[in-house]
Amino acid sequence: MTSVHLRCDECLTRFELLHRHAGCSDCGGLLSVVHPDPMVDGTTLQAQFARDTHESGVWRFSGIIYPAREHAISHPEGNTPLLERGVLSAWCGMSHLHIKHEGHNPTGSFKDRGMTVAVSHARRLGVPAVACASTGNTSASLASYAAHAGLPAIVFVPAGQVAPEKLAQTAAYGARILLVEGDFDAALRLARGASEALGVYLVNSVNPFRIEGQKTIVFEMMQQLGWQAPDWIVLPAGNLGNTAAFGKALAEALRWGLIDRMPRLAAIQASGAAPFAAAFHRGFDALVPVTPTTVASAIRIGAPASYARGVGAIRSTRGVVTTVSDDELMAAKAEIDRCGVGCEPASAVSIAGLRKLVAAGTINPGANVVAVLTGHLLKGGGIGSPGPWERITPTLGEVERVLRRSQ
Repeated sequence: MTSVHLRCDECLTRFELLHRHAGCSDCGGLLSVVHPDPMVDGTTLQAQFARDTHESGVWRFSGIIYPAREHAISHPEGNTPLLERGVLSAWCGMSHLHIKHEGHNPTGSFKDRGMTVAVSHARRLGVPAVACASTGNTSASLASYAAHAGLPAIVFVPAGQVAPEKLAQTAAYGARILLVEGDFDAALRLARGASEALGVYLVNSVNPFRIEGQKTIVFEMMQQLGWQAPDWIVLPAGNLGNTAAFGKALAEALRWGLIDRMPRLAAIQASGAAPFAAAFHRGFDALVPVTPTTVASAIRIGAPASYARGVGAIRSTRGVVTTVSDDELMAAKAEIDRCGVGCEPASAVSIAGLRKLVAAGTINPGANVVAVLTGHLLKGGGIGSPGPWERITPTLGEVERVLRRSQ
């Protein structure tokens, strides 16, 4: 049986799993982890996952993610809830809606799922340091897992464009923060250059092991749904790492018999940072980078590094890509927050996009839909609706007055 290995997406060169570069050393293309088909059928595989007692919602799936679980650097992560809120379903025009909230991960975002695998692999390789470019969530996650692994971490962030809460996390965990004059795309170019020239190990979503960890959002979601595939999965789209990971996970799940039909992906971008959506409406002719502007800093990306993989994911799932304005995503965020769920602005594009797709007739109101929220409410950098607070004198009469007005 063919062993787990790496393969270049472009030139198809095969590399051993312990290849020391995040990209292809022949052509510079992105690498993917290739798994042999399991020796058991889908039902048996589902039962194996159900019996696995590993506390991590990532490493429970290690047999189809990373074959050396004994090297795991885990907090643990995963095991995020699948929520139902009738008021939010109704706001989207849906009869029913599931919400997969990845903000419940240890550092507050889905990035922890990929980072546990990438940093575990980095320590196994014995690299001198790990690095990433980030709009905030990746840097916080890397800093945390690198500290856990005892590895030095360097993060490249666009100066003045990252929520202070995310930088505070990164600094608290001990990473070296480099503020880059420019946007995220400039920071990523610099991080990739440092990886090639200086030997630090890059753990952005171009790293194949990040994608493997992020696949578990889909596997865990399907397990929570009793392995009954939804009609649609709606997710935010920025650098397209999750879009790529979801497409890979769904293709594998269908091939291995874990699900019996292919859900459709709906990737949602902020209209001010939407090169992927623009390309979709041109038939995916080419990526045309943009100068991104949006309040949703986590997806403020003008040249997504996983573009080709994102295209493949949308095509293989008969998916769609659309955009929402900052006003639309902030209106969605207000609804999410008010129903007690909460999320950062970038997460809210999935709910705003779902509402738009239902109104347009693309998604049937009775469809089985899972919308993914990628980051915690406290990642928002103070962006949100004004709070319902007011100053009062310290008397019961004042409290009574406020209570009467609230009823």
